[in-house]
Amino acid sequence: MTTLNDQEFMRYSRHLLIPEVGLEGQLKLKESSALVIGTGGLGSPVALYLAAAGIGRIGLVDYDVVDSSNLQRQIIHSEETLGKLKVDSARARMLGLNPFIQVDAYNEPFTAENAMSIATGYDIIIDGTDNFPTRYLSNDVAVFLGIPNVYGSIYQFDGQASVFDAKNGPCYRCLFPSPPPPHLVPSCAEGGVLGVLPGTIGSIQATEAIKMLLGIGSSLAGRLLLYNALDMSFDYVNLKKNPKCPVCGENPTITELIDYEEFCGVPGHHADELPTEWDISALELKDILANSNPLLLDVREAHERNISNIPGSKNIPFGELASRLSELDTAQEIVIFCRTGNRSLYALEMLLGAGFRKLKNLEGGINAWASDVNPMLPIY
Repeated sequence: MTTLNDQEFMRYSRHLLIPEVGLEGQLKLKESSALVIGTGGLGSPVALYLAAAGIGRIGLVDYDVVDSSNLQRQIIHSEETLGKLKVDSARARMLGLNPFIQVDAYNEPFTAENAMSIATGYDIIIDGTDNFPTRYLSNDVAVFLGIPNVYGSIYQFDGQASVFDAKNGPCYRCLFPSPPPPHLVPSCAEGGVLGVLPGTIGSIQATEAIKMLLGIGSSLAGRLLLYNALDMSFDYVNLKKNPKCPVCGENPTITELIDYEEFCGVPGHHADELPTEWDISALELKDILANSNPLLLDVREAHERNISNIPGSKNIPFGELASRLSELDTAQEIVIFCRTGNRSLYALEMLLGAGFRKLKNLEGGINAWASDVNPMLPIY
């Protein structure tokens, strides 16, 4: 029989005073389990608040290490855990906050091969990821297991949150049956994010998870919350279950986990399509610039050039490239670069399709240039 010890009675006293929670609810939380996918911007507040609330078993899935660029928003980590596995860093912080819970760490990617075995046994999934393959995967796993999936998404100043519970409403695929082309949806790493934004959305996700585990209140199931931090506005879009949904509809066509990276067309698949002959390293570019004068095409946003820049480069942001191809000469050698090499890869693909052939993509982007050629430039 689940009980609270004297220390837990004191720890959860503010919960025990709430009629909607009380002792019965706190015991229910202690018997509950939640799987948090991702321990980054969204996963940080989610994991901290679930731990503080006394969720009995919390699973953490991630395979990254803590980097200094994470600390602007990933508040579960610290300077002391730089270079350590994120799941270990997060687990230690959670147990430091609440030693009366169990935290299971899965230091591995969440894939179609292991997702069901990891998620089986948990009462709820909280999606703290920043990529479409894992987002669709977590949705499908939740549908197949018959458990809710608490969704969150962030970009710059905008956030979204919802609860996708196929037994009582729409799932993520009811809203987005197919993903958009990946190059049209920049990640937070490419477009940035206000550091406090994931705290807002992650706290909402944690709130929804706790409410559902307790069985109280009205959830975001059937509603998509839209938050804008610049004007501090909250809006809602009502969602309906799609009877033709491929995974939770009346006649589903997806009955098992699929190849989600192929389905979403993630950037990694381009590595197989584009020969390495298009790549050039920072040191190779340095040698070329000593003997010739190729056009250095910077496809970053204009404000990024205030951070670091290669003298003499021409700036055409990726989003404007298709409409400004006339500014480029197909006869000229062009070296394309961005921050880390992702946007420039898509730009190269676009130029190839437009008939350009004298092209190179700077591997690692301007950050590689700063690391290998000009250490005076900051890496961001």
